[in-house]
Amino acid sequence: MPSPRTPVVFIHGLWLHAASWGPWTDLFEDSGYQPIAPGWPGDADTVEETRANPEALAGRGFGDVVDHYRDIITSLDTPPILVGHSFGGAVAEKLLALNLASAAVAIDAAQIKGVLPVPITTLRSAFPALKNPANRNRAVSLTTSQFRYGFGNAIPAEESHELHRRWSIPGPAKPLFEAAVMNFDPRSPLEVNTASTDRGPLLLVMGGKDHIVPPAITRATHKQYRHSTAITDVEEFPDRGHSLTIDRGWRDVAELALNWLKKNGH
Repeated sequence: MPSPRTPVVFIHGLWLHAASWGPWTDLFEDSGYQPIAPGWPGDADTVEETRANPEALAGRGFGDVVDHYRDIITSLDTPPILVGHSFGGAVAEKLLALNLASAAVAIDAAQIKGVLPVPITTLRSAFPALKNPANRNRAVSLTTSQFRYGFGNAIPAEESHELHRRWSIPGPAKPLFEAAVMNFDPRSPLEVNTASTDRGPLLLVMGGKDHIVPPAITRATHKQYRHSTAITDVEEFPDRGHSLTIDRGWRDVAELALNWLKKNGH
């Protein structure tokens, strides 16, 4: 009997639909894995349906997203590999620390508690949501120009606009408000047990030109794991921005993740 394929759960971040992982899931399936890309709680099956019903996403916090993926993971026959982008990367880190996954790749992962740098580009990228306190319990969409600044600054404008048209969806603002106060909140849902020594390996990937999660954030995140003996690696794509999982160079990032997983026995 052939051995079962290792499951891989892809976790998107704010403002992108889960379907944007399509090329990744195809590549991972061809490489012998069993990939799935579930949406966040409240996401509809398609971009168009999700845009049409932003109320379904409103008020969802980071803990709600973690619990949603925890339920998905515990329904699987074996602990999966996690691949997350942006806030999805932070979700992957949290679930890995809880020993719910065998390994994780966190790409341009959002800040977790204890990470102090807040670069001006991060604040500007989050401003569409944070500018109005009432947005905390709303879902907020990005305009084409806002998407261009946050996601598509390292690619041609035409490509950025096309990615926005294809994949951008409203995102719940609550995780951004939670991140803004996490280092003052003793019960922040963004707290991750970075000192865990019995978790699986973790790869942090950063884009050198990322506006939403600049390299300073990923380097500071990596430093948070300094007390753990578990594998924690970091890789950089110097010329890439936050769109690195969905733009024309996505395959370079995906193949790096695949090679790292295989190198670490996954």
